Amino acid sequence: MAGEGEDKVAPLKDEGNANFNRGDYHEAIGFYTKALVTASEQIGKIKEENQLTLYKNRAAAYLKLGLTKNALNDCTAALELNSQDAKALFRRCQALEQLEKFDEAYKDAKELHNIDPKNKAIQPVLARLHAKLQEMAKTQSSTNKRVEQMFDLVFGGAASGGDQQSKQQAANNLVVLSRDKAGAEMMFKNKIVPKILGLMKTERDPEIITACIRTLGELCKGDVERTRRILAQVTIAQMIEGLNSKLEVQVNAAQHAVQIIFDTFSGMDLKEEKKADKKLLEENRVEIDGLMKTLTHAVSSYAMSANGRDAIIELIMRNVSFTALNWGEKLLETDGIGRLLEVASVIDELKLEPHLETTRNTRTLVAIALQHIYDSLSADMYREQFRVKVDDFIKDKLLSPETESKIRVTAAIGCLLQGAVDVGNYCIGQQGILEMMLVMAGTDDPIQQMVSAEALIAASGKKDKCSSILSQGVNILKKLYQSNNDSIRVRGLVGLCKLGSMGGSDSSIRPFADGSSHKLSEACIKLLLNPSKDGDIRKWAAEGLSYLTLDAEVKEELVSDKAAVNALVELAKTGGETVLYGVVTTFVNLTNCYDKQEIIPELIQLAKFSKQHVPEEHALDSRECTGLRIKKLTELGMASALVALSKTESANSKELISRIFNAICEQTELRGIVVQAGGAKALLPMALDGTDKGKIQAAQALSRITISINPEVALPGQRCAEVVRPILQLLHPDCSGLENFEALLALCNLARVSETVRKNLIKDVKFDKIETYMYEDHEMIKRAATQCMVNLIFSDEMIKYFEGPNDRVKYWTLLCMEEDYETAKAAAGGLAMLTEASKKCCRKVFEANAWLDSLRYLLVNECPEMQYRGACIVSNMMNASKSVAEKLVDTDITELLMAISKLEDPKYTRSRDVVAKTLVAAEKWKLIEKNRDGDDDTSD
Repeated sequence: MAGEGEDKVAPLKDEGNANFNRGDYHEAIGFYTKALVTASEQIGKIKEENQLTLYKNRAAAYLKLGLTKNALNDCTAALELNSQDAKALFRRCQALEQLEKFDEAYKDAKELHNIDPKNKAIQPVLARLHAKLQEMAKTQSSTNKRVEQMFDLVFGGAASGGDQQSKQQAANNLVVLSRDKAGAEMMFKNKIVPKILGLMKTERDPEIITACIRTLGELCKGDVERTRRILAQVTIAQMIEGLNSKLEVQVNAAQHAVQIIFDTFSGMDLKEEKKADKKLLEENRVEIDGLMKTLTHAVSSYAMSANGRDAIIELIMRNVSFTALNWGEKLLETDGIGRLLEVASVIDELKLEPHLETTRNTRTLVAIALQHIYDSLSADMYREQFRVKVDDFIKDKLLSPETESKIRVTAAIGCLLQGAVDVGNYCIGQQGILEMMLVMAGTDDPIQQMVSAEALIAASGKKDKCSSILSQGVNILKKLYQSNNDSIRVRGLVGLCKLGSMGGSDSSIRPFADGSSHKLSEACIKLLLNPSKDGDIRKWAAEGLSYLTLDAEVKEELVSDKAAVNALVELAKTGGETVLYGVVTTFVNLTNCYDKQEIIPELIQLAKFSKQHVPEEHALDSRECTGLRIKKLTELGMASALVALSKTESANSKELISRIFNAICEQTELRGIVVQAGGAKALLPMALDGTDKGKIQAAQALSRITISINPEVALPGQRCAEVVRPILQLLHPDCSGLENFEALLALCNLARVSETVRKNLIKDVKFDKIETYMYEDHEMIKRAATQCMVNLIFSDEMIKYFEGPNDRVKYWTLLCMEEDYETAKAAAGGLAMLTEASKKCCRKVFEANAWLDSLRYLLVNECPEMQYRGACIVSNMMNASKSVAEKLVDTDITELLMAISKLEDPKYTRSRDVVAKTLVAAEKWKLIEKNRDGDDDTSD
């Protein structure tokens, strides 16, 4: 039985080893894992031997990929089988050192030294770790002194002798110290948590309170056990109470601290796109659920401040999805949906007591949160439960005959229509709801008019609803537009605008009489330009334009009005969530950067034959007209407006912003304006977080910027390395050829920047994606991929991948004869660099059957650049070793070298100089000798 298992394990292990030697570490891990599964079915000593070897091998592959924690786990598993295994100890030592657990790494290194004193590999590691531990001891001593000083100033009271400014500085220093591992441990041992709690009861200085909250948050970062012990002293309710402030800086600090706790308990990192760890989630489920339940209850608390409420809604929004805490379904088990709808239904003008405090962004945030919750639900059963919860809320409110209840129901439905649209449309479709809204809009009560108008506007998203409102409510909306109250008037105007845009970009559909769209746009622009109007009215005016600008004629009129465009830009720079939809959608329409379905001519003919309606594109929506509009808008500051709006939490809005940026960057001359406005910095997070389409759009915009502008200028510092990951997204079979090509050009430029960027591209064998496109049939894509790989060869780490047991050098040798001149030149340059850096690569050139043809092709090439590259390759090979040189001299290569040495044309000077050195090398190996006249002659 054991023998049969061995037969199955050995081939898998050998295949894993072969892949490891080729540098295909992901594949190697796959085979080692399969072999481990097979080995687990074995019995006796052979099982342990196989598992020991496989764990060590897989750990080595993990280390190569930088997956240090995985490597550590495998080494520990191997040492449980044999605690004296030298390789397992050495690799665990490496993993621990990379994880900065230097004391544990030192223990393993000492243990290995005791087992194998003659092991030379461990001696420099021991010396390095010993020096590191001594350095840490000094730092620890210094940190301890600093912690004591800061404690004395912050918690010492009057006895400390410090003034208030010193106390503030010391409190902020505690935040910095808490970010240091040694500092955090020292502070926690010295019982900082009860000290902070005691101080916050008496302290009135907001800066010190904020610093204390930040310190607590930093102490929780990345340490589950310490976080548990902190929460045993600071109740969840106390943590939430930190959000209950009117000071935005304190609210932000408390929100960040709560997010750190979520991240620590779940193992996720939203910034790094790291998903929650399922094992950690289960282990800490009680704490996570307790914190989320408390947040859910606090969201509709009358005692909570408006800023605190917004922060809580944002926390729910960020953590509810299945990639985060997967709390969408649990919200259905609590009253979370009802509480959010309670907040959504708050209308400040009703002046109810008690009153829930809200900001102008609260309802928009609730709409986004409800959308996130609905999207996170994994099955129709849960989505049905969501609808039932909403139904229950509406029915409960409508049990009361009071007008206030109808107003709040209408406000809640309007909020749903901005987020969980399917549920909002379901509510509108219920018997009597739309009619109730129309009746409310027809009253003389301004609050009813305002709320119902907003809901009707939101409800007009579907064509069937538009038709229904057009037939029943257009006169009511016209009446609202005639109101003396600006707030009512603008909502009536926007309602008419939305109905007027029912045909979308189809120029053949006109719901209203010709000229109506023009009059409505003039009315919106008038309100937008009026400085006496408050921000809310201007926001609604922008939303009206977002519907009307589906009409190509309105687009041209608006772009021609510089004052109106400037007003839109200035409105966007306020950066509020409330203005986001109107401004961004208007810009999307003006730039035509929405998705367009490709219309097949045969289908158009078929539709006409069957008498179906065929949408017609307006002449002003042509590519040329759109390009001119984009140029005008960018010159008027649209890029700055987009940067201000890019801080939104809405993934869909970020996608729209990315689309506009990409449309701007399509024009080379506008890319500098985008960078100047901060567009490159804004695009980077959007390329990492958002919808799939949004990330691709942002990545393509970044590629275009990096192609035209020096990456060190467009993306200074660390951003040059950070942009690699999003651009690599474009090297996917689902992306278009243009996206592939632009990504390769961008990566080519980035690879020139620094060794850090090159290492980032090489790490985890990311360059595989680039290398794949060297085999493409498309000439331009193949060329770009080859040029990019040449820049990566500047890194010593890249050379190792060519030296492995693979056909890379062989392919590059053949690529030197490529028909495309630029591709061949790049390949020749790359091969020259490889042969200069590695003697092994010199020998691998001979693996190509046509190696001699390639070298001949380069040496006799009329182009001086190509000939020079060929001369360098031959020179490197001639200097590599005598055996390599002998193979060259056995061919007609030396005759070609002699011919080049006699070329008198100045353009071949560089080639002649290299050839002269090559012949000297051949003479050194005694393969040729000089004749009496001083000319070289082959004599081997």
